[in-house]
Amino acid sequence: MDSPDVAIVGGGIGGSAMAIVLARAGLDVLMLEKSLQHKDVTRGEWLSPWGVLEANQLGLTTLYEADGANRIDRHISYSDITSTEEAELNTLDIATMAPEKPLCIGHPRCCDLLNSEAEKLGVNYLRGISQLQVSPGTPPALNFTHDQQTHELRPRLIIGADGRNGIVAKQIGCTLEHDKEHHLFSGMLVKDAHDWPDDLQVIACEGDVNVLAFPQGNGRVRIYLGWPSSDRARLVGPGGPQNFLDSWRIACVPNADAIASATPASPCIAYPNHDAWLDSPVREGVVLIGDAAGRNDPIIGQGLSITHRDVRLVSTALLENQHWAAGIFNEYVTERVERMARLRVTARLTSLRDSAFGEQGRRLRQQIHERIAATPEMALPFAAAFVGPENIPSAAYEPAFLEQIVGAPIWSDLP
Repeated sequence: MDSPDVAIVGGGIGGSAMAIVLARAGLDVLMLEKSLQHKDVTRGEWLSPWGVLEANQLGLTTLYEADGANRIDRHISYSDITSTEEAELNTLDIATMAPEKPLCIGHPRCCDLLNSEAEKLGVNYLRGISQLQVSPGTPPALNFTHDQQTHELRPRLIIGADGRNGIVAKQIGCTLEHDKEHHLFSGMLVKDAHDWPDDLQVIACEGDVNVLAFPQGNGRVRIYLGWPSSDRARLVGPGGPQNFLDSWRIACVPNADAIASATPASPCIAYPNHDAWLDSPVREGVVLIGDAAGRNDPIIGQGLSITHRDVRLVSTALLENQHWAAGIFNEYVTERVERMARLRVTARLTSLRDSAFGEQGRRLRQQIHERIAATPEMALPFAAAFVGPENIPSAAYEPAFLEQIVGAPIWSDLP
């Protein structure tokens, strides 16, 4: 442990995936995690089609599938502005419009799976660490306490994978910014939803709720809820999970009762649906990945896919270069800036199309649907969540084109 090649802060999906890739290549890896047990974080369980491609390249998809990850065949978008029949006529056969089918797996379960694989490969994995301090440099410095012993290390590189509430970004002097909250969002796992098809994911908007469902198989479904920011107490207190389920008692989804009558299997925590970004995820001797490097609005579920690509790009830079100066991550930084900017646009458009509430919001949603129906090219920015933002023509992100979709500048004060 005195001089590992790489020290990874964070034993979640991103940190563990990185540890696996580097250990397979023969590097000496130390991975640090503050928790003694991975907890349900109410999100991070849908790997999009483009994210599955990234997992394929990392050699992780077969690992997920062997542990029972569920693959999705169909997507339906329901709403109170179109009939159920029309929505189902427009069912998406995902295999025909995307390079892979999405993959659903429980977050804590996936963390444990990757932790185990990393340890099999010889990764030194320490849990329950505290008093962590990271300092950039050549080499960087890493101080922490484990089992009441203080350690001072100088690895060749430190990778920060400690998530949205991590401390590495702050310690190395990164500046965090975020856009304005549009509405509130939450996730919850349910079980006993055996009448919900295992191959069907759904997004629906009716009244003051935007609901989403992503089945994990065997009656387990990760559901999400978006609702107006004005109702901040909706999920507060012991009645929160039931209020979440009651939000699924909507008319536009024919089989909604399969969810509404299910059993809560996790907590539900409200969080804002905005993007957050850093000035740069790289300092000398330190690189950040996943949510620690800046995160996308959760409404389009890109977190796992973003993290897998981060792992691929950063690990490639390390394995293709003997000298690990900050400059080897220039391609990663440049690509990530553009990727996140495009996904930010997709998330903003999705919020306006699916989570604009009240009468004014309903009119806006209807106008967006009508414009896309009349000009199918306007659906291109939305498709980034499935096929990857780099596969959408750059013209689809031009402000003038986006304004045609919404009827106003997309970052203006809209419902």
